[in-house]
Amino acid sequence: MPPVDSTIQRLRELPRPELAEEIETIALEKFRAVLLMDESEDLPLDVSYFDLGLTSLRLTEIRQSLEQLLDLSINVSVLFNEPTIGHLVDHLTQAITDQSQNA
Repeated sequence: MPPVDSTIQRLRELPRPELAEEIETIALEKFRAVLLMDESEDLPLDVSYFDLGLTSLRLTEIRQSLEQLLDLSINVSVLFNEPTIGHLVDHLTQAITDQSQNA
């Protein structure tokens, strides 16, 4: 796996639509791993984390992993106020876009 610095730098340079696709791919990979799902299994973006079978502990693990990989702080309220992978992807895409514009 490439270093975090190179991953986040590469992401910051992407146009927003491509950034959103990359973030979605990364997020789905993390969620599938925690849910013990195969890469080929469908994971809906618009279903609540808890309806997918996640616990608060597992969600915290995913959050920490994404924070580390993306060099971002993810407020816990983001996970519970908008508890779907789709909303999380939108939030992370916006956060990285904002960082890039302020850099």
